[in-house]
Amino acid sequence: MKLAFPNPEGPVFEWTSKLRQSGIKASIDSPRRRMLIPIHRHQKDLVQRMVNILQPGTYIQPHLHPRNSATETILVMEGELGFITFDQLGEVKTTHRIPNGGLVDIEECVWHGVLALEPNTIILETKRGPHDSSDKEFAGWAPCETDLEAVPYREALEALFS
Repeated sequence: MKLAFPNPEGPVFEWTSKLRQSGIKASIDSPRRRMLIPIHRHQKDLVQRMVNILQPGTYIQPHLHPRNSATETILVMEGELGFITFDQLGEVKTTHRIPNGGLVDIEECVWHGVLALEPNTIILETKRGPHDSSDKEFAGWAPCETDLEAVPYREALEALFS
């Protein structure tokens, strides 16, 4: 299963309508209902930049970024994003609708999750790298993406935005 497009090469990355359409199609065809298009050239880059195309029904397990100064910024390029923060026990602290053109910035060690509230929700994510096993800590109180409980859990989070 294809999880992401390959990292680009060369000194300039351009977000084109052709790449957008390819990414949307890949996200629709993906069993995960999303597709990542990296902008950074290498997984070891200290600043990770990526376009993430999300379809309603995708589930990204709530997580945090534990490294010092591991901030994450999300800009909604198209669609609408549901953004949720949680306490350390998994209780919902805040919910936010982030519209097209909206931005959210998350400090290190903040439990959070996102949902696509509209088809073809496209976000630009920027966060500290490099991408490796110490980059992200998944919430033990939330089901893994492949667990049977993930669907009802995601549906319960979506209900917070209805």
